[in-house]
Amino acid sequence: MTNEALPLAGLRVIDVGTRISAPFCAGLLGEMGAEVIKIEDPHGGDFMRSIGPFLDQENDEDEYSMWWAVEGRGRKGVTLNLREPKGQELFRSLVATADVVCENFRPGTLEAWNIAPDQCDEKLVWARISVFGQDGPNAPRPGLDRMGIAYGGLLHLTGYPDRPPVKPGINISDYLTGTFAAEAVMAALYRRDRAGTGTGKGGVVDAPLYGAVLRILEWTLAAQDRLGLTRQREGNRLSTSAPIDNYPTKDGTYVCIVAGSDANFARLCRAMGQEELANDPRYTTLSQRASSGDELNDLVSLWTMSMNAKEVEQRCLEHGVPVAVSYDAHDILNDPHMIERGDFVTVNDPIAGPHRQQGPFPRLDGVVPEAPLPAPRLGEHNKEIWCDALGLSETELAELTAQGIF
Repeated sequence: MTNEALPLAGLRVIDVGTRISAPFCAGLLGEMGAEVIKIEDPHGGDFMRSIGPFLDQENDEDEYSMWWAVEGRGRKGVTLNLREPKGQELFRSLVATADVVCENFRPGTLEAWNIAPDQCDEKLVWARISVFGQDGPNAPRPGLDRMGIAYGGLLHLTGYPDRPPVKPGINISDYLTGTFAAEAVMAALYRRDRAGTGTGKGGVVDAPLYGAVLRILEWTLAAQDRLGLTRQREGNRLSTSAPIDNYPTKDGTYVCIVAGSDANFARLCRAMGQEELANDPRYTTLSQRASSGDELNDLVSLWTMSMNAKEVEQRCLEHGVPVAVSYDAHDILNDPHMIERGDFVTVNDPIAGPHRQQGPFPRLDGVVPEAPLPAPRLGEHNKEIWCDALGLSETELAELTAQGIF
């Protein structure tokens, strides 16, 4: 499916964010067909360019970040100094041609630069991502992803009860907030443009990192408020269900098995060749199995450790037990199911060369998406945007570049 056939084709998004959350929001909109223009500071650009792992360039003193190769994809790149009045003027001119602005500066920054929503075109939809929100006593506080998961309550729940809390393996509050923000942006665009009743005006999506985490806390707050129950860390097991765990195998990897229900527990017992366990009075009901969870999980561990991970998986699948091997990146890129479904795209990066990345997600109408544009070099599209689209002459572009505006 080409970008022209996607639902957001014809929409222009200005990505003036940095690091992950706002750029990810813009990138999701781009993968639905929008044109995304990324604005970066002329002095070094997005911070993600400086984070490894790096591809060493033999003839270039600058290392190339593979993180940037992923997070910067799918957009055109320009430079602009937003701290200067001329840069602010040019920003207002550029966003006047757009539909959406995605930003994640500390609240008050855009206001100080004279480019806040009420100082720009009223048709714009703004995704304003921060750690603590645009208002409230904590709004001015600095922070990053880790503050979002801590303040939002996820960090407290992650890890084992007898050990310090552990962060998730990725920047989950950044990505989660970017996703929620993209959803809200599309709702605001619909409100603005819907036939007959559209307002013609944009709006501001206020999306703090902690708020996205708060939204997915399951029963945690309701149980605290109604039952006085403070949820705690449980590791890979659950106090309310067993057997469930990431079980070790003979070849040193782990297999996730979830067999808490009566039906799945009986299936697992058959897969293990221990059907009698399903009729053991200690394990007859879910609550009984949960109260004997450590004992039951240890029995399953003994079984999984007698085989390689793929053997465990196959035995479980033969009996209809929910199971998955814990994959690393090598496993993912070589998985036949993901390859057949087209879950990877080959991005033709001019610096890193052709390489596989995760494809756009989700897909529409079952069509495998095209590969996004490669991440732009710093200021790569300055002439295309500032001259061809905004009308500056090449002489003006050169003069403003010399002045530090571009």
